Amino acid sequence: MSEDKPTENSAPESDGEPDPAPDADRIADDAGDGFEDLGSEVEVEAEVEIDEEAAEDDLLGGLRIGSTEDIRVPDRLVDQVIGQNEARDIVKKAAKQHRHVMMIGSPGTGKSMLAKAMAELLPKESLQDVLVYHNPDDSNEPKVRTVPAGKGEQIVEAHKEEARKRNQMRSFLMWIIIAIIIGYAFIVVGQLLIGILAAGIIYLAFRYSSRGGDAMVPKLLINNADTQKAPFKDATGAHAGALLGDVRHDPFQSGGMETPSHDRVESGAIHEANKGVLFVDEINTLDVRSQQKLMTAIQEGEFSITGQSERSSGAMVQTEPVPCDFIMIAAGNMDAMENMHPALRSRIKGYGYEVYFEDTVEDTPEMRRKYARFVAQEVEKDGRLPHFEPDALREIILEAKRRSGRKDHLTLKFRELGGLVRVAGDIARSEGREMTTRDDVLQAKKRSRSIEQQVADDYIERRKDYELKVSDGAAVGRVNGLAVMGGDSGIMMPVMAEVTPRQGEGGEVFATGKLQEIAEEAVENVSAIIKKFSGENIAEKDIHIQFVQSYEGVEGDSASITVATAVISALEGIPVAQDIAMTGSLSVRGDVLPVGGVTHKIEAAAKAGVDRVIIPKANEQDVMIEEEYEEMIEIIPVSHISEVLDVALVGEPEKDSLVTRLREITGHALDKQVGPSGAGTNPSPQ
Repeated sequence: MSEDKPTENSAPESDGEPDPAPDADRIADDAGDGFEDLGSEVEVEAEVEIDEEAAEDDLLGGLRIGSTEDIRVPDRLVDQVIGQNEARDIVKKAAKQHRHVMMIGSPGTGKSMLAKAMAELLPKESLQDVLVYHNPDDSNEPKVRTVPAGKGEQIVEAHKEEARKRNQMRSFLMWIIIAIIIGYAFIVVGQLLIGILAAGIIYLAFRYSSRGGDAMVPKLLINNADTQKAPFKDATGAHAGALLGDVRHDPFQSGGMETPSHDRVESGAIHEANKGVLFVDEINTLDVRSQQKLMTAIQEGEFSITGQSERSSGAMVQTEPVPCDFIMIAAGNMDAMENMHPALRSRIKGYGYEVYFEDTVEDTPEMRRKYARFVAQEVEKDGRLPHFEPDALREIILEAKRRSGRKDHLTLKFRELGGLVRVAGDIARSEGREMTTRDDVLQAKKRSRSIEQQVADDYIERRKDYELKVSDGAAVGRVNGLAVMGGDSGIMMPVMAEVTPRQGEGGEVFATGKLQEIAEEAVENVSAIIKKFSGENIAEKDIHIQFVQSYEGVEGDSASITVATAVISALEGIPVAQDIAMTGSLSVRGDVLPVGGVTHKIEAAAKAGVDRVIIPKANEQDVMIEEEYEEMIEIIPVSHISEVLDVALVGEPEKDSLVTRLREITGHALDKQVGPSGAGTNPSPQ
C-alpha cells in the first residue's frame, strides 16, 4: 500500500494499512441487542387486540384491527423479512462473523431484501475513504491511501486550496513578466508585434507548466463522509468495469493535454462495498473472467484497478491495491450453481454459508398476522395506496394460501403477492376510496393475471370458436389432459392415440407434440404398462400418440395417466367419456403419483366446461380452487390406473372386463407416494 511511500505535498499519513475486519465481539457490541431481536412479533397499536381463541380459524390470525393503518411496520429490514427463518438466522451469524453467504431460491422470496438487511447490521464506525494520488516515479501506477470516513474530503480540499494559492502566485508572476516584455518591446525596441508574440509564448509556457501542479491534487475515489450505515452495493448484471473498477480512456494522451492517470481511475462495486455488503444476483450471468477476479478480491481483501478494455489507454494504468474487504452475498435460482465458477463457489462455501430459500411456509396464526403486516409494509413503502380493510386482507392471505400449492401452507413469493397488493390499491385509489376493499382485491386478481394466464384464457376462447374442445359424449382414443403453463396457469390439452399395423421390423411408439426429456420418459413408462396388461401382441402394432396443439412443447410427466387412458382406449376400442379431464403421473406398476399445479389444472377444466376431473389422491389435500368453480366441477381422486379407467371409460361389459384384468396384472397401488412432480416454472405445458 502507498502508506509506506508518501508523496510530496501529501497530507499527514494515516496509521498504515486499513483496519482489519472487526471481530465478532466488536460487531455484536456495535449492533447492540439487534441480533437477538430478529423476526419480532407483529406489533399493533395499543388499543388493538389479538383474539387468541379465534386465531386458529381466522385468516387474520385473530388480529382485531380497523385497517392496515393499525399495524406498526418495523423500522429495520431484517424485522420485515417473513418466513425465511433459517436464512435470517444465517444472515445474523454471517454479519457477526463477517462471513460470505450464497442464497439460492425462487425469484421474489426475499433474497435481496435480506442482503440489504445484513448491511444494516454491520457497524459503520470502521468505514474508510480511499484517495488516489499521482505517482511521480511512474504515472501509470497511481498511489492509493485509506483514511477514516470523512477525512478524504478534508484532504482533497487542502490540496485544492494549496493548488489554488500556487496557481494564483504563478498567474501573478506570469502577468508581471508579460507586462514587462510588452512594455520593453513597445517602449525600448519599438516592435509591439514581437512583444505580443513573446508574451504569448510566455503565457503558454506558464499554462503548460501549471498542469504539473494540478496533478498533485489527489482524487477521492471512495467517499463515505455522509454514509450513515455500512454500504450495500448491488452488482447484479454489472459489466467488468462497473464491478472491478476501470480507468477512463483519455483521447489526449500526450502534448501536455492529457488527464493525469490517477484522475481517470474509477472505482468498482467491489471497492465501494468495502466494509459493507456486495450483492450479486444471478451470479452465473457474470462472465468467467469476472468471477475469477471476484474470487481474487474475496481472498486478498484488496484489488488493483486497471483498464478493463485492452484497446483503451487505461490498459496501461494499474493502481496500487485498493481495499475491498466486503461480505459477498451471491444469489440465484437453482440453475445459478451450474454455471457458477466452481472455485468461487468453493470460496464462498469455505468461508461462509449456503442457504436455500423456501417457496412456502407453514400456515399458522402468527404467520397470518405477519402476512397482514406485509400488506401494511407494502402500503407504507408505496406511499400512495389506501390502507386495506380486514376483508381485503383476508382475501390477500387466502390468495397466499392458494398460490402455495400446498395444503396448510402460504406462499413466500412476496414479489408477486406485492404486485397484487399494489394493483388492488391502485384500483381503490382510482375509484376515490379511502380504503381498499375485498372487491378491489378480487378485481385485482383478474387484472394482474400473468402473461401465461392471459395466453391460456385466449387459447381456450379460440378453441371454442373452432370447436376443438369436446366436453360431452364419448370418443375412442381421445382424452382431455390438463397442463400448467408458466407455473400458475392451467390449460386443457387433448391427447389422442391411434393403433395401426406394424410398418417396421417391430412395433414402435410414436409421440408428437415437441415432447421434452421427462415427457418422453413418461411415454416410455406408459408403454411398459400397456405391454404388460394387453392380451394382444403389441409387437405387431404401432402406437401413435398426439399432444394436440402443444406448440410450446410438453415438459414433465403429469400427462402419464392421460396417455395411458388414450392408448388403452385405442387398443381395446372402448370409448372415453369426454366430460372428464385428468392429470397425474404414473409408475411402471400403474400407481398414480402426485403432480404439481393441481389447483390451476382443475380451474382450467372448469373453465373449459367439463363436469369431472381426475387427480392423484395424494394431491387431494393441495386443492384450493376459487369458490366460483366449486359448484362447476366434481373432483375424483384416484390412486391406480385401474380406478382411472373405471371412471373414464364407458360401455359395458367391455370396460368391467378390462379393469378387472388390469387390476389382476398390475396389482395394488403403492401405499407410499412420492413428492409432487412437474411443478416447475417453465412456460412449457406440464
